[in-house]
Amino acid sequence: MCRSRMATNAAEPTSISPPTPRRSSRNSRATTRTSTSQPSAVPQSPRSAVPSDPSTSNITSANYSSGSSYRLDTSTATASLSSRTSLTSLRGSLPEKPHIYDFSEIRSATNNFLAKRYSASPTPSWRCTLRDKDVIIFQRKFRRKMETSELKDKLSIICRSHHMSIIKLLGASISGNHIYLVYDYMHGANLVDCLRNPRNANFTVLSTWMSRMQIATDLAHGLDYIHNNTGMSINLVHKHVKSSGVIVTEPSFNAKICHFGTAELCGEAVGEQKEGNVVKIGGSGEITEEVSESPADLRRLDSRVLQFEGVRGYMSPEFQLTGVATQQSDVYAFGVVILELLSGEEPLRYKFDRASGNYRKISIIDRAKVVVDGDGDDGGGDRGEDGVEWRLRRWVDGKLKDSFPVEVAEKITRVALECVHVEPDQRPNMRRVAGKISKLYLESKIWSDRVKFPTGISISLGPRE
Repeated sequence: MCRSRMATNAAEPTSISPPTPRRSSRNSRATTRTSTSQPSAVPQSPRSAVPSDPSTSNITSANYSSGSSYRLDTSTATASLSSRTSLTSLRGSLPEKPHIYDFSEIRSATNNFLAKRYSASPTPSWRCTLRDKDVIIFQRKFRRKMETSELKDKLSIICRSHHMSIIKLLGASISGNHIYLVYDYMHGANLVDCLRNPRNANFTVLSTWMSRMQIATDLAHGLDYIHNNTGMSINLVHKHVKSSGVIVTEPSFNAKICHFGTAELCGEAVGEQKEGNVVKIGGSGEITEEVSESPADLRRLDSRVLQFEGVRGYMSPEFQLTGVATQQSDVYAFGVVILELLSGEEPLRYKFDRASGNYRKISIIDRAKVVVDGDGDDGGGDRGEDGVEWRLRRWVDGKLKDSFPVEVAEKITRVALECVHVEPDQRPNMRRVAGKISKLYLESKIWSDRVKFPTGISISLGPRE
């Protein structure tokens, strides 16, 4: 009965609906005033009436009479929807419980391994959809036997680790001597292609100094997290730090570290050097490790030679000798990546020497030492007091168009050279390195804000006639 009378009053703007006996007197007065001014737009439900706080009754009634309550409800609904969206995206970025995939799922997702391989990785890998997620599956060999309980414990800790600069490991599957690692797919390009575009040598997406400092900062904090904050009883080692293992995302050019946890889960040589293993370098330049007669921790392969993985230019001297990766060898590889990021050059390259008729190896580390210390022949000498600045402007990637803070460039170059020190004990730990690079990032940000052209005015860089 009451609802029908209210509906009738809504059609007659001049009428006022009498207060319903079930409502309180305060709500009745608010509804009466609201219906008088704008009866067709105001909700008549008691839930949408003014709050029970008497101090706000006049403000709320004024909002209703002016028609702003509808906008308020709309904005509240929009904010609620935005909040739910933010929570959904946050939930998607949080670490999940590790997934132990059945091997049949891996075969189905990769079309029985006949699907096109992911070309960006030399390791057998496939981009596919697994359990409604866009993932990349990497096929790796076990380097040593591992108890199932140990593997599950490591997988659990690695999958639950979370950092914005690390690509998430979602789970794994085991079949025979292979382990299939399932990582979240990240849109972007690897750092090698960003620095040295294979299609256009004069173009790079990292054309500003701040974009490169952003990558350096992300890598430093991501590696610091792996070394010190994953919560494992033992210190983790990445082992595969290299520029091709770094994904650069758009639009803010954040860096993501790939292959987190691969060394631990595959049983690769990580930690302290084991006795009884002798390292040899073959004629082809491949580094191999001979296995003793009864190795306790290494699985015998088809031959008596066990190859360990490493990339030329990123391996520290002790890693080349032992094949055992440590946190110090990670720091060394990180320093090489930073030098590569600054100069745009490859870690190692060869130049033909006409005098001797042989190729001469040029190391990015040796070049950086010449730049900051002035030792050696770099084709130009010191040029007086401005020697370091002059050499830096020649050495830093020309695609930056000579637009970078020289003092910051020198400081971060020296930090990178500390990381590639020959003696492992002389290298800083990643926590200290991350702190230094964060400070240099802030200095770069101040420089960037200062040199920006003002907007809203016309600028002419041409000469006046």
